Amino acid sequence: MTEQLLERQPEVTTGQNAEHLAARTLPGDAPTIVISPAESWSLNVAELWRYRELVYFLAARDVKVKYKQTALGAAWVLIQPLLAMAVFTLFLGNLAGLPSDGVPYPLFAYLGLLPWTYFSNATTNASTSLVTNTALVARVYFPRLAIPVAAVLSGLLDFAIGFVLLLVLLVVFQIGLRPSLLLVPLLTALTMATALAVSLWLSALDVRYRDVRAAIPFAIQVWMFATPVVYPASLVPAAYRPLYGLNPMASVVDTFRWAVVGRGEPSTAMLAISAAVVLITLVTGLLYFCRVERSFADVI
Repeated sequence: MTEQLLERQPEVTTGQNAEHLAARTLPGDAPTIVISPAESWSLNVAELWRYRELVYFLAARDVKVKYKQTALGAAWVLIQPLLAMAVFTLFLGNLAGLPSDGVPYPLFAYLGLLPWTYFSNATTNASTSLVTNTALVARVYFPRLAIPVAAVLSGLLDFAIGFVLLLVLLVVFQIGLRPSLLLVPLLTALTMATALAVSLWLSALDVRYRDVRAAIPFAIQVWMFATPVVYPASLVPAAYRPLYGLNPMASVVDTFRWAVVGRGEPSTAMLAISAAVVLITLVTGLLYFCRVERSFADVI
């Protein structure tokens, strides 16, 4: 019986760029499992859903690693934005005298820092996530899309904690809750989509060109000053507003402030332009990522 079982074991064939499994059975023969590359320009979104438990595991691992062996642990989630708020309030709010649309400048700055900090951290971590997980990419098969997606999702915990602090600040500055707060989940989803769209391009390019990881911190810093994080969007001349809308985070931050405190005039047209830019970047990023995914294990 043992010999018969051994004879019926399937033969496994592998290729250099092994990506997908396909079973093939010939008449009278044992089944043969062929591992072959994915088709060009194929999207693995459905397959990503089948590996959703892996995405959850990778996201939870990123959260644990982030605060492992730190004396203050998750308290850094609150310390960092509070320190940044204090610095911007001192130098830009008090010394430079930047306007804040009638909102106390500390709260004004924090309202910009909360969505921006999530976006910048998610983009930075997801853009370098493939190279950071070289051992997994080079040795184990799973949809590589799971890695940047998990990196973007892992930052949601920090955002949630920061939002609780925002509610505390609203009490401190005696600002009531508004029905427009219901827009915050939609704005958060747009921020996630923006981070993922940018990260798909950068993470795929980072595998082949390591210059990308050197350029990311500088690009994020420049992007911040092109976004109304520490200054109101009202300072931007009206003639440049449509061009300004090409920056999705500008619409997110401006609308986020309005949703929380009701100050400012968010432009629906500008938000629509930003959403279209995110959609185009996300779709093209998915296509490019899946196109070059088959070579990750060879060049990483």
